[in-house]
Amino acid sequence: MTGMRPLVLVLSASLAAAAPAAAQTRRPAAGAARVYAATLPVEKMRNKQAVVTTGLGDIVIELLPDAAPDHVGYLMKLAEERAYDGTTFHRAILRGLIQGGDPLSKDPAKKAQYGTGGLGVLKFRANDLKHVRGAVSAVLRPGQPDSAGAQFFVCVSDQPTLDGQFTVFGRVVEGLEIAQQISEMPADATGLITDRVEIATVRIRDTPPPEPTPFETETAAQLAGYRAVLETTMGEITVELFPDRAPGHVRNFLRLSKAGVYDGTAFHRVVPGFVVQTGALTSRKAPLTQKQRPFVVNLQPEFNPTPHEAGILSMARGDDPASAQTSFFICLGKASSLDNKYTVFGRVVDGMPVVEALAKVPLNGEEPVTRVEITRVRIVPPAP
Repeated sequence: MTGMRPLVLVLSASLAAAAPAAAQTRRPAAGAARVYAATLPVEKMRNKQAVVTTGLGDIVIELLPDAAPDHVGYLMKLAEERAYDGTTFHRAILRGLIQGGDPLSKDPAKKAQYGTGGLGVLKFRANDLKHVRGAVSAVLRPGQPDSAGAQFFVCVSDQPTLDGQFTVFGRVVEGLEIAQQISEMPADATGLITDRVEIATVRIRDTPPPEPTPFETETAAQLAGYRAVLETTMGEITVELFPDRAPGHVRNFLRLSKAGVYDGTAFHRVVPGFVVQTGALTSRKAPLTQKQRPFVVNLQPEFNPTPHEAGILSMARGDDPASAQTSFFICLGKASSLDNKYTVFGRVVDGMPVVEALAKVPLNGEEPVTRVEITRVRIVPPAP
């Protein structure tokens, strides 16, 4: 997608689908244009979110009334009136943007007119906000800057050529992966999505307080009481953790596990007699969600004298000692060449037969012929 041109094509196609006479009748007469102005003061609209519920999941939009008070006020008004209920995300540009909110999209029989409804209510509002990934902006009729209304679009990727031409009034803070999934759905040459992606409801809520970072305040002694159970397609592997030796790695492993980052990752590398390796994001079935991404960070090395031997968990890394992120390995035997070069952070305490069975699966090079994966990492808290 290359900015302005694709978006104009989306809107132009929808207008062309309706007969010119019909299009004229839908527009207010000259001098009678409806112009909406927010009825709530900006301070009453701050710290609000719009939760857009679809059949694929929720998209949560942080509203930005200081940048576009009338646009935010109008969306809040329509949400309160349940005007978005039953509308659809009707158009998409592959990994570029998705468009929705047209009141005409409630009626499947009016599919040819999707994109023409609910416009001509808001005056253009210039602001400095950019059309970056996650930006939510107002749809316009081509060539008519003061024509925004109920419809909006979500940027699935950065669209810098739209800056200054459309009014950004929100940003997606959760569910951007849902928006991307919608953008990848089959669509016709005009971008009209083949299947119906219905918006069940849009509700306004107060912005919740930031969630505390998990496993941030526990002491090393407290962290040592946790166990992690790797639920795999070949059985369960239970590990103990070594926060006294690698506190940063243990905290991060627990966070990644709780956030579900390891769910759906594969044992992508098996070297009999040496290691089985898993947790690489490249082996993950689904992309990370917006909430999971912040937990993936480069870890500072915490090399310690614990020897690499059968059952030991240690972090994989690249050439840079500070390049470990998510991937880890379980040793199948003594591996002295790894000592003090990779960070040991745990040990298998139950399920070693599963690890040994994993080491015997048929391989194509170092990759198992049949996928073996972690379905979930279950965290078991210390006993009371």
